[in-house]
Amino acid sequence: MLGLFSLCFQIAIFKSAVIRTILPAIFLVTWLSGCAIPKARPESSTRDKAFIEYWPPSNDSKKLRLAVKDLIDMKGVVTTAGSEFLAKHASPAKRDAKCLAIARQSGVQFVGKTNLSELAVAVSGMNAYYGTPRNPLDRGRIPGGSSSGSAVAVANDEADVAFGTDTAGSIRVPAACCGVVGLKTTFGLVPIDGVYPIAPNRLDTIGPLAKDIAGTVRGMDLLQAGFSARYRQAVAAKPSADRLRIGRVYIEGTKPNVDRAVDDALAATGFKVINLGSEFTEKWIQAQKDAATVAAVGAWLYDQKFKNESQVTIRTKAVLALGGIQYKTAYPEALRKQAAWKSELRRAFEHVDFIALPTLKNLPPHVPFFGGTVAFEAQALALQNTQAVNFGGVPALAVPIPIKHQSLPLTSLQLVGPRFAEADLLNAGRLVEAAVKNR
Repeated sequence: MLGLFSLCFQIAIFKSAVIRTILPAIFLVTWLSGCAIPKARPESSTRDKAFIEYWPPSNDSKKLRLAVKDLIDMKGVVTTAGSEFLAKHASPAKRDAKCLAIARQSGVQFVGKTNLSELAVAVSGMNAYYGTPRNPLDRGRIPGGSSSGSAVAVANDEADVAFGTDTAGSIRVPAACCGVVGLKTTFGLVPIDGVYPIAPNRLDTIGPLAKDIAGTVRGMDLLQAGFSARYRQAVAAKPSADRLRIGRVYIEGTKPNVDRAVDDALAATGFKVINLGSEFTEKWIQAQKDAATVAAVGAWLYDQKFKNESQVTIRTKAVLALGGIQYKTAYPEALRKQAAWKSELRRAFEHVDFIALPTLKNLPPHVPFFGGTVAFEAQALALQNTQAVNFGGVPALAVPIPIKHQSLPLTSLQLVGPRFAEADLLNAGRLVEAAVKNR
């Protein structure tokens, strides 16, 4: 899951002498150590490093192929959370996570557990132990995290649907980096029992990734009973875009050609676009920071037990340590602001059907030659526009759209909807997908 390196992003606002004393030492260690690559790395299950465990289906199988992020328990399989320590010391799960119940009953073909950032804390999607999943649009660029393997698996047609988790952008960011569709669901819609926690009481969600909207609908049908029927109703109710109002948010620091790609996609679709203005944008940016704090502290609360384990990378330990600092500083205030942000979103959705902005402010950066550092993860974090959605508990959809005059052909449009609007969001995504298909 994403947002954990937000600590670095927010360091500049902290003024206490304690932080000014501790942080330089942490940054120096992590900057020099990079990913702290372990001495031995397991053989990759697939050449693109999308999977930690891969179970190829038979050639004549016509079942839907489902990949599952290795943060989600599957009975009889060790949930590694992308961690060498858990891979070597954790016991196989005694039961499936609850979110797999419909998939089991549907008789889908499980094709493996997908790769991710260690303990789901890296924005980039890089993994020092299992190797970094290769971005199918450009192997030199990050795949996005933490659900990196899930995005790569569906992009490379190794799965029809992949389940990911999203605490602050972990489904939408890799979807944006790899040119696929990713849906972050409403907080509480899909049960998270049996899912490795980051911020389970505030932010954690489960959602599907697929190559297109139709595949994402099939994925939601495996997470919520009867979803396909709700989607068909949404399509029947709003078959075209002319009745849909889109609240556009412009975030400072976004590359002009990315904003232009979003505006072109909205115009081509035929939505009625309304600028939500600077006041809402300022509140969005504050919610980004508050969500990142809650995610970071959540990681510390659940993972501080690994602080002395040699099989956990120094980079991850640094993030956990910084989360501990925020627990006593920014965390209480962030929690107090969550209810107000949810109310702000409800007011916005009284005037617009969805909110639109880029999923990422720029194209995904290149993988560092000597491995990732905390500073690099902070750079990657600064690109994402996703955390505020989790803080509001609402659903959001990342849809690939064309971008002109770039080394990559695609960027990503993020559509945000009110609570439990997943079917309506996917219908809006269907309209965008059709409009930009031949552009």
